[in-house]
Amino acid sequence: MHADELDIDEALVRRLLVERFPERADQPLRRVRPEGTVNAIFRLGDDLAVRLPRREGRTRPGGKELGWLPKLAAVVPMAIPVPVFQGAPTSEYPWFWDVFRWVEGETLPVEAIDAIVAARDLASFVAALQRVDPAGAPRGRGIPLAERDDEIRYWLARFDGDPRVTAEWERALAAPPWGGPPVWHHGDLDVRNWLVREGRICGVIDWGSMGVGDPACDVMVAWKLHSSEARDVFREALPTDDATWERARGWALSQAVAALAYYTPENNAALYHEAERWLELALSE
Repeated sequence: MHADELDIDEALVRRLLVERFPERADQPLRRVRPEGTVNAIFRLGDDLAVRLPRREGRTRPGGKELGWLPKLAAVVPMAIPVPVFQGAPTSEYPWFWDVFRWVEGETLPVEAIDAIVAARDLASFVAALQRVDPAGAPRGRGIPLAERDDEIRYWLARFDGDPRVTAEWERALAAPPWGGPPVWHHGDLDVRNWLVREGRICGVIDWGSMGVGDPACDVMVAWKLHSSEARDVFREALPTDDATWERARGWALSQAVAALAYYTPENNAALYHEAERWLELALSE
C-alpha cells in the first residue's frame, strides 16, 4: 500500500512478544483483516490486540492514547480500546508498539450498515466526546483549515478529477473558523474504525488523531455515510452551526482528494472507492 512501509508478519510479532511481553507470548496470534492505512493489527489470544505502525512510528515512549483512552472509555457510549502494555524498539523493529484490550465487533463496508441508524449512533458518540472537559488535553487533528491549505494544494495539483474541487475547497476555507473553546474529537471516524455488532456500531478504534480543537473534523463523518439522507439525519441528531458544517464539508472533500491522488484501485480499492463517494456527496451540495 505504501512504498516505504515495513513488512510485518506473525513471526516478527511473536519474536517481539517473546522479548518484551513473554507472559503472553505463547498465546494464539493472528493478523486482523482488513487493515487500515497505518498500522498492522494482530489479535493475541481472546482478549488483546497488538498494534504496530507499518511506517513513521513513534521513536519515544508514551503517547496520548496511553494516558487518555482509559479516561475516555468511562464516558463515551461505545467501547474503545484501552492500553495494556507498550513495547520498545528492537534491532528488528524500529518503533514503539502497543498492546490494547480487544474490542469485539466487525469492520464492515458502509453499504452493509443501516446508514440512518449509524448516523444517529455516530452523532451520539461525537456529542459525548464534545462534552468531555478539554482541560489538559492534547491538540488533535482538528486544526484550522487554513493550516491544511499547503498540504491540500499539493494534493489538488496531483488530482485528476472534477475541476470544481479547487473552488469548493476555497469555499470551505472562506468559512469562519471555529470560535468556541477547543472540543474533544476522535479525528478519524472512517468506516474502518467502526466496530459493528448486530447491525449497530458498538465500538470505535484507532485513536491516534484524537485530541481537542475544531469539531469539524469529526462532523465530516456525515459525508462518510455515503447517503445524503443519512448526512442530514446526522446533522439533525447533532445540531451544527453553518460555519462548522461548511468546514466539515471541506474536511471530507479534502480527504477525498488526498486519497484519490495517493491511492489507486489496485493498492487500496476500498478506500479509493469510498473517497469517490465522499467527494461525490460533498460536491452535491
